[in-house]
Amino acid sequence: MASDEENLSADEKVQRSVSRSLGNAVFLLVVVALLGGWSALGFFTLQPGQAAVLLRFGRHVATIEQAGLHWTLPPPLVLREVLNAGELRNEDFGFRGREDENTPRQQLLEATMQTSDNNIVRVGFAVQYRIKDPFAARFRVANPQAVVRDAAQASMREVVGRETVDGVLRERRAVVTAEVGSLLQEILDSYDAGIDIDKVQLQDVQPPAPVRSAFEDVVAATQDANRLVNEAEGYENELIPEARGEAKERLEAAYGYRDAKIAESTGEAERFRAIAAEYRKAPEVTRKRLYLETMEAILPEVETVIIESGTAQILPYLPLGRNGRPQP
Repeated sequence: MASDEENLSADEKVQRSVSRSLGNAVFLLVVVALLGGWSALGFFTLQPGQAAVLLRFGRHVATIEQAGLHWTLPPPLVLREVLNAGELRNEDFGFRGREDENTPRQQLLEATMQTSDNNIVRVGFAVQYRIKDPFAARFRVANPQAVVRDAAQASMREVVGRETVDGVLRERRAVVTAEVGSLLQEILDSYDAGIDIDKVQLQDVQPPAPVRSAFEDVVAATQDANRLVNEAEGYENELIPEARGEAKERLEAAYGYRDAKIAESTGEAERFRAIAAEYRKAPEVTRKRLYLETMEAILPEVETVIIESGTAQILPYLPLGRNGRPQP
């Protein structure tokens, strides 16, 4: 072949060289285009709430949860699973409304639970949850929805089985939902399911249809009892402040009477001391003045009766009125 190239003319050699260069350029462009197209497969966009689980040769290498444009090594070097991790998901259990002949048997069995006092209740509830670990939710459990449903029913039945029928129907509904949520989260964490329970809500709790009227009578009686208790507490709240106010008023009046008496007694004592001091200085004069002041205070209130002399042998008629005082 070398001898053939030596026999070629200069123009032919140039043409062959140009052809070889063009071929190499075209091949290089094709390779670059293929590499560019393959690299473009590594670009992907995440919407808000989405997460991408990245697997390099089947091994988990990263989880991307930030929205926007991202790039990784293209497949098959790196595979990605995109999940809607921010979505609030909801699962309903049991049924809502009244039980009748049209209620599906599956829903009826799902809602039927036994309490600690051997009563039967129909419990309808809902569970809201989110995916907190996309890798665990995708690869640790086969079916996250089925796991949530099974774990939620087990948790609700366990908690209801510890409560009385009155507690489930009325008194401890909030406690039941709180305990179910805590227990359900513990079960899912033990499975490493990567699921976060947001809320457990009781939607409808009622006794079975054959005994519902009796339970409704009990509920009505309980409501009447609560109403009477509230009325009594209202009367108590109204009466006690009034009694306290009256007691305080009387106490203040007693304090005022005490202070007045003390002041009056103190004044009388000071007056007596002053009179005693004057009496010591001039006993006769002071005695005379006290006698005259006493008579001056007493005599205006006394009715005077004059008996003429010489009539002592005649029994005088002195008409006495009430309190022993003469009548006018």
